[in-house]
Amino acid sequence: MEIPVKLAKRLIVGALALFSAGAVYGWQYGQPSTPPPLFGGGRGTTAPEKEKKGPQVRTLTGTVFNADDAPIPNAIVYLKNLKTRAIKTYIAAADGTYQFNGLSPNIDYEFYAEINGQKSSNKTLSSFDSRPKANINLKIDVKQTAGQSKAEDQQAKQDEKK
Repeated sequence: MEIPVKLAKRLIVGALALFSAGAVYGWQYGQPSTPPPLFGGGRGTTAPEKEKKGPQVRTLTGTVFNADDAPIPNAIVYLKNLKTRAIKTYIAAADGTYQFNGLSPNIDYEFYAEINGQKSSNKTLSSFDSRPKANINLKIDVKQTAGQSKAEDQQAKQDEKK
């Protein structure tokens, strides 16, 4: 079966048109200058990839101080998730520092410190605060009770005997 000359010319012109359209398309959109496949399977253009980010978490740190700005060791810091109402606690280190890791940046948290029945004021870590590591100090106006001063006096006497 022979293809008529007119039909052959049309097929060649169509193939050239398809090839040149692919070259122009590739040049314009950064794709290779090859003609697009006749039956799909091409990758087409792709948008630039967004920066891939790891899981978003944040950290809350700080120090618990008394009225004289001295660190308070062993104070209990309470952290409340205002969405789920779950509460986490942390016992401050010997230097009064505390730390909560793995907090969601999309949730508000309320926190305060407490020792011997004395509390600091409530603070809030807002979801609008975009810092990955927030450092917020807490202050407790620790008042000495009679029991505390007696215990301290006994400790001082024991230390003098040594």
